[in-house]
Amino acid sequence: MRYVLSVFVLMIQFFNPVQAASTVEIDAKTTEALNKFYSHSSAGKSLVQQAKGVLIFPEVYKAGIGIGGEYGEGKLIIGGKTDGYYTIFSASIGLQLGAQIKSQMILFMTDAALQQFKNSQGWEAGVDGSVALVTLGVGGTIDTSTIQDPIIGFIFSNKGLMYNLSLEGSKITRK
Repeated sequence: MRYVLSVFVLMIQFFNPVQAASTVEIDAKTTEALNKFYSHSSAGKSLVQQAKGVLIFPEVYKAGIGIGGEYGEGKLIIGGKTDGYYTIFSASIGLQLGAQIKSQMILFMTDAALQQFKNSQGWEAGVDGSVALVTLGVGGTIDTSTIQDPIIGFIFSNKGLMYNLSLEGSKITRK
């Protein structure tokens, strides 16, 4: 029990600087994250333009020492305009040590998938909707088999796309 309490104290200290960002900050960071994503793949830009809605979290903070968690703030874009601001949170238990910051983007490719997300009181990846994570190939090409899915996702950072990551279990709620 003492170990668990110590881990929670460390996590709170890590996440303490991550206080609620203003909409202006989220807007600026979202634009920056989209530009970084587009620099990784011109095919990704085309895919974003085809999406009915784009949910982007420009900075998702993740930390863990046995018990871990992640938190981020972002926005939903529909038709090039902000439709709302959201938070993402998840917790995990298992072999883990470290911290990272990443960007996450979820594309709703159908009106039905977008409406299901918007109508939810709290949407959980893997429960309320399955998210197919897309990997980029050489030269920024996209595996076309994943484009068939109604909800697709990307996880990336300043260093490029990150692999072997999951959105499963992430809870997304409107701010």
